[in-house]
Amino acid sequence: MAEPRADGQVLQLQDLRKSYNLGKPTEIEVLHGIDLELQRGDFAALIGQSGSGKSTLLNLLGLLDTPTSGELLLLGQATSTMDDAGRTALRGRDIGFVFQFHHLIPAFSALENVLMPRMVARGKPSAEDVDQARGLLEAVGLGKLSERRPDQLSGGQQQRVAVARALITRPSLLLADEPTGNLDSQSAAEVFKLFRRFNREFGCAVLLVTHDAQLARQCDRQITLTDGRISDDRRL
Repeated sequence: MAEPRADGQVLQLQDLRKSYNLGKPTEIEVLHGIDLELQRGDFAALIGQSGSGKSTLLNLLGLLDTPTSGELLLLGQATSTMDDAGRTALRGRDIGFVFQFHHLIPAFSALENVLMPRMVARGKPSAEDVDQARGLLEAVGLGKLSERRPDQLSGGQQQRVAVARALITRPSLLLADEPTGNLDSQSAAEVFKLFRRFNREFGCAVLLVTHDAQLARQCDRQITLTDGRISDDRRL
């Protein structure tokens, strides 16, 4: 994991805006000047009605899309002037993703799926990478199932593999998009506990996008997005 800034800041958004159909009669601004900071160890929920801009904001935070204006700094690095290769490298090194659907590769074992970010970045994983991946699978309770393919695992187990995969690079920022939305209540509680555990152990900032009010109340901070603006940001 890259070292956060000395002040503990992991992410900073400065007047971030996003518009679509630029220069056309149908141009529309979806995000209207977002200012936000996440510090090392933050555990925050991002909530809001459908259409509030959560998905658009998450794509910007994950460097999967670029803002129309404003600045996004990750570990103090301004990203607005980075080219695609620079953003891709920064994303692969410092950001972990967990989605509602696990997006595991069906033909690969659990271990190989966890190793995928390392293989994409380096080619053949090192012995140290393999040991680290096995350790993460142990940590999520799947050490004995490392050779099983996704179709041989339950939904909750597949999502735990996805959590381990997101952590293989020891990211500074972990983004989770409705990570428990496709799970039963017991599996959802187990996955949430994993986020809590790794937030404490690794010190990574966690931003969890959820429609589940009960889940959001279990976070340390709740950020509400309303019509493309942050309408509330409170510590719980």
